[in-house]
Amino acid sequence: MRLKDQPASERPRERLAAKGADALSNAELIAILLRTGLKGTNVVEVGRQLLKKYDGSLRTLATLSVDDLRKIKGIGRDKAVTLMAAFALARKMAADLCRDEPLLETPEAIVELLREDCRVRQVETFQALLLNTRRRLIRVEPISQGTLDTLLVHPREVFKAAIAANAAAIVLVHNHPSGDPTPSEADIKVTRDLIRAGQLLKIDVLDHVIIGRATPERQKDYASLRELGYFYS
Repeated sequence: MRLKDQPASERPRERLAAKGADALSNAELIAILLRTGLKGTNVVEVGRQLLKKYDGSLRTLATLSVDDLRKIKGIGRDKAVTLMAAFALARKMAADLCRDEPLLETPEAIVELLREDCRVRQVETFQALLLNTRRRLIRVEPISQGTLDTLLVHPREVFKAAIAANAAAIVLVHNHPSGDPTPSEADIKVTRDLIRAGQLLKIDVLDHVIIGRATPERQKDYASLRELGYFYS
């Protein structure tokens, strides 16, 4: 049944207005963004098929390109762009909610700040959290991007931003697209290089946190090099 043939009270837009967004399924929320389906089709069904193709994972959908989305029957360029914009706004909102000078004293707080951003990145991306003397966030500074498993980081780029922001300390963060946050030998080496550079510049390097994904066998979706002891050797 097409949406226009449904009772008004059952249409996603009317239900959202009457009951709020939490009353709708993910497929119905996607249907609102898509607006219309193919001729003679129910746009909610398009949403269901989109979710079914990716095992119901909104996280996976958020990583798709326009070309990927257009492979779904019923989704053209404009609908694909609309979906990408919605996911981008969700990520930006999550970042804004965390960005009111959060206190970043634990790996958990650091991961909470950047988890959603890192989940959708498909290459290694190195970021520095610039902190003031109270260990509160000044800003998140992007430093470099690599490939699926390689990342090049130069101390000059890291501390240039920290000096410009008058940061008293920094936290290093990058993601492992493979999902396994275990630090590599290269991760350990770059951490030690940056610790030494920070000591010379009187800017504390507080931690290096690697964000991956949790699994049934691995409850934590991150690794803290400080917790693992690499800051003490």
